[in-house]
Amino acid sequence: MNTSLREITINGLWKNNPGLVQLLGLCPLLGTSNSTVNALGLGIATALVLIGSNVAVSLIRNAVTNAVRLPAFVMIIAALTTCIELLMQAFTYELFQILGIFIPLITTNCMILGRAEAFAAKNSVLRASYDGLMMGLGFALVLVAIGASRELLGTGMLFTNMHLLFGSIAENWQVVVFADYKGFLLAILPPGAFLVLGLLIALKNWIDEYYAEHIASKTEVASAASRRVRVTGVID
Repeated sequence: MNTSLREITINGLWKNNPGLVQLLGLCPLLGTSNSTVNALGLGIATALVLIGSNVAVSLIRNAVTNAVRLPAFVMIIAALTTCIELLMQAFTYELFQILGIFIPLITTNCMILGRAEAFAAKNSVLRASYDGLMMGLGFALVLVAIGASRELLGTGMLFTNMHLLFGSIAENWQVVVFADYKGFLLAILPPGAFLVLGLLIALKNWIDEYYAEHIASKTEVASAASRRVRVTGVID
């Protein structure tokens, strides 16, 4: 049975989020998330590769044999990653230098290969592209949440150096949240990424448990109400 677009959306953004549930692609997730611009840049690049690979895999799903399926998928992902890498060198070179090896490493991101094998190879182009969009968006949102949190805790500011991604129009986007902030060095060091990611996972699990308990309590109330039987009249 085909998964509905609503289910694809919920899975990508929440229930099966690559960063919070599947815990895939943690190397770039933790390695580049010390600022908002770094996280957003890598998130966009990964999402574009994921969408493109899903579309390409869906198009050739009936034309490749099982013997060459995985090598073909890897070649598609590598080619798209190279295209993104060249585009970043051309238009966002400084950000490309900051992200460094993590851009080519998109090729080895198991989330992208996993979606190609588990979903795109079994569904139409429309559904595969939408799945890539939702999974990529879910991954990018987690990246940005971690990057923004670490940047805020570490420097007291948000959206620093956004011009590296969006050009001169973003030179004044920096927001000083805490004036005269001394900084919290741990937040922008590698251990800070693990701490923030752990807190985000804990928050998601708490929300899921709270929602499940709320639904269960409503179900119990409705069930109890349906069992009430009122008898009126006189029985001889």
